[in-house]
Amino acid sequence: MTAPNVLLTGLMYGESPRWHDGRLWVANWGTGQILTVGLDGASEVVAEIPTTIPYSFDWLPDGRMLVVSGQEALVLRREPDGSLVTHADLRALGEVFNEIVVDARGNAYVNGSIVALVTPDGRAQEVAGDIAFGNGMAVTEDGSTLIVAESHGRRLTAFDIAEDGGLAGRRVWAEVDGPPDGVCLDAEGALWYADVPNQRCVRVREGGEVLRMIDLDRGCFACVLGGPDGRTLFMTTAEWRGMDRLHEPHRTGQVVVAEVSVAHAGRP
Repeated sequence: MTAPNVLLTGLMYGESPRWHDGRLWVANWGTGQILTVGLDGASEVVAEIPTTIPYSFDWLPDGRMLVVSGQEALVLRREPDGSLVTHADLRALGEVFNEIVVDARGNAYVNGSIVALVTPDGRAQEVAGDIAFGNGMAVTEDGSTLIVAESHGRRLTAFDIAEDGGLAGRRVWAEVDGPPDGVCLDAEGALWYADVPNQRCVRVREGGEVLRMIDLDRGCFACVLGGPDGRTLFMTTAEWRGMDRLHEPHRTGQVVVAEVSVAHAGRP
């Protein structure tokens, strides 16, 4: 594994990183923007989201982007012309939603204090409750398992995905010693998770064994594997000053990269 290097600076809080169409995509919380970033560090604003923190995104199989408008409890859909329309209304299920992951069938899982399933036609239902501050989520390569980072529970929780998209077989995938944030899976079945207060990104296997740890100089909010061979680990980092100062216009956010030995798998 190579030492981490800074790819991009000047973000507020980078979140929901995704490798898509040969580029890194990042939600720049505090600005309402979604950016793309090349491997040379060049960035471009590709979408403006009319919401405040939080918002996150992923793609339907047909290429249209879904965006969680967190404070409004809506899932928006970005049409080919760039317009945003409501894909699903989650207000009957909860007040605030956070992260999203879309599986190969177009089912979207959206979390907060619950996990909601949004089917491709926009129907929404609760499929898991009592989530202790849901953050990053990942779907395994075979589409059989959803893993949810429960930040306040300091655990990664797994569910079996049923044919209809429902969740069953809830179990602790791993107990961890920090609040897990954004996550991604690799081809050996291990999972990387971001850790804001401990300023690190950690690779663990099911059961909780720590396989690798990358120490950083500021909080790590999310991570994703990507790049041409899937072995570039992109980490979004920023100085964390607490929830009461979340909306202050500090620009300490960065995208940090490291080359790792095991490639991406699953979704996102």
